[in-house]
Amino acid sequence: MTLKIALAQTNFLVGNIAANVDNIAQAAIHARDELGADMIVFPELTLTGYPAEDLLLRNDFINTANNALYHLADRVAGIAMVVGFPERDGDKLYNSAAVLHQGAILACYRKRALPNYGVFDEQRYFIAGTQPCVFEFNGTFIGLTICEDVWKLGMIEDNKQAGAELLLTLNASPFNSGKIHQREAIICSQIKTAQIPLVYVNQVGGQDELIFDGASFVVNAEGEIVFRAAEFKEQISVVEFNGSHPVKSDCAPLYNKVSSEYQALVLGIKDYVRKNGFQGAILGLSGGIDSALVLALAVDALGADKVEAVLLPSRYTQDMSNEDAVLEAKALGVKHHIIPIEPAVNAFTGMLADIFAGTAKDATEENIQARCRGVVLMALSNKQGKLLLTTGNKSEMSVGYATLYGDMSGGFAPIKDVPKMLVYQLACYRNSLSPVIPERVITRPPSAELAPDQVDADSLPPYDVLDPILERYIEKDQSADEIIAAGFRREDVARAISLVDRNEYKRRQSPPGIRITGRAFGRDRRYPITSGYRGI
Repeated sequence: MTLKIALAQTNFLVGNIAANVDNIAQAAIHARDELGADMIVFPELTLTGYPAEDLLLRNDFINTANNALYHLADRVAGIAMVVGFPERDGDKLYNSAAVLHQGAILACYRKRALPNYGVFDEQRYFIAGTQPCVFEFNGTFIGLTICEDVWKLGMIEDNKQAGAELLLTLNASPFNSGKIHQREAIICSQIKTAQIPLVYVNQVGGQDELIFDGASFVVNAEGEIVFRAAEFKEQISVVEFNGSHPVKSDCAPLYNKVSSEYQALVLGIKDYVRKNGFQGAILGLSGGIDSALVLALAVDALGADKVEAVLLPSRYTQDMSNEDAVLEAKALGVKHHIIPIEPAVNAFTGMLADIFAGTAKDATEENIQARCRGVVLMALSNKQGKLLLTTGNKSEMSVGYATLYGDMSGGFAPIKDVPKMLVYQLACYRNSLSPVIPERVITRPPSAELAPDQVDADSLPPYDVLDPILERYIEKDQSADEIIAAGFRREDVARAISLVDRNEYKRRQSPPGIRITGRAFGRDRRYPITSGYRGI
């Protein structure tokens, strides 16, 4: 007997249960009528979106979600729907999956492996289930699992022992660089051992700092991927099964490391702007590499007509910076403005002249320039209803090489988790698609241009030295001694670690940004602001 299963790689809005239900119903009807599917499988916690965070602590929210499930069961006939939802049972809440068919709940499974590491915090909200769930549909015995379940050794075999001939797994597995290869390798290895086919459905889209990359797939009992959906795109696909054996179908190719990171950043900007109702995006375009990359990302995400660039030159801005910024704005077809900040800087320094009398110039005067820019950009953002994108990278955020209420002003930080050396790689990748970032922007030494002849190397170790130190200290939790033993100079390690430790207060006040590494600032890495700990 044949069985056609639709994989609904969908992009839902967290918290909008009514809209999510409508989207589920429309997708199911499309799969039934246009694709001939017998069953459609949706991602983890489909009804509420993932992660719903502390919305899950609200009784009214949970009641709405549970009531919506029953209405959904009555709404669509002729196709089975496997839907993730937060299931209330007395005073307990479960991360569950229900099989809806012909107006009834055919089966319900409660997630057993609740992740509580990295970006995951499921034990804050849910109670773990205790039993596998196997149901019969069209002559095939099908087991249900949810995300972390299939990463846990023995869970797949456990379902087979319970009688499952085929596994469905509902997922909200967030992107980070290299994750898709890790995901497929682990699951295919377990499937090959257990000898049971698996349908893996992953959600797609941006949710605050998290990106969900899709790339849903089907594995046969030999551990071979016989179908893969595209990365970073909504897609409803049907895979045919002969009994429990999947028929080989199309496998979408995977992006390489840098191109996948670029696509994740584009999707993150697109969904943050769209889902939060902004009219577009605006950013300060300095002529440097960071803002050049952010402008290209924003245009690729939103379209040139939705993006504006603002040049804010000071007395220290070099002519080539202005020239290159204008060249890129024209190459991308975005509206741009030139607003010199000298009048504002003069006004502030004049107001402070008496109080500052007798003191030497230092970073204070540099920060005034950055804060003048922040005020102008925020004013334009407010007036036009466009989201202000900040342009600081992970290397700068790590060591505090940024100005509070200046270049850190804004609503969203697209490259907050992008180390400086990766900024260059991403810029070169974007230029390989079409040359929009002037070559001089990529090759010239980076500078904040807040003082005469200033370059970043005056204050920091070279980025090709700094970035691997930061990766070891921040993402791998290595000690100073371990980093030095790996071949880095003690002075560079001491300088970098000292700056990281001292600048937690700045990072805590920065806007959210897109997570693309294995450990980003935010929900991944939670350090106290007030702390006596020093890594060096």
